[in-house]
Amino acid sequence: MAQARFDMPHQVRAGEVFKLRLLVQHPMETGYLLDLNNRRIARNVINDLRCTYLGQEVFRIEPSSGLSANPYIEFFLRATQTGEIAIDWVDDRGERGQVKRMLTVV
Repeated sequence: MAQARFDMPHQVRAGEVFKLRLLVQHPMETGYLLDLNNRRIARNVINDLRCTYLGQEVFRIEPSSGLSANPYIEFFLRATQTGEIAIDWVDDRGERGQVKRMLTVV
């Protein structure tokens, strides 16, 4: 499973727009490279990444092999109420990853 670093404020004011940053450690293999034995390295990229806030999907991307290894993703959300933010992803091998954080709205 890929590891991830997820950064966002722990506390924001109601109605405030805030930034979320995610760095996923993933090789994002395109399927075009060869290993040292001249065998093709199988394609393995993150193909679905979703962010949910209060159980509702608020951000989604379907990356392709055009994204570099260890992709960095940055996006913004508007705070409405205190709740959980979860980011889930799945790659071509079916491996899943998830990070969760609690957002406090004052």
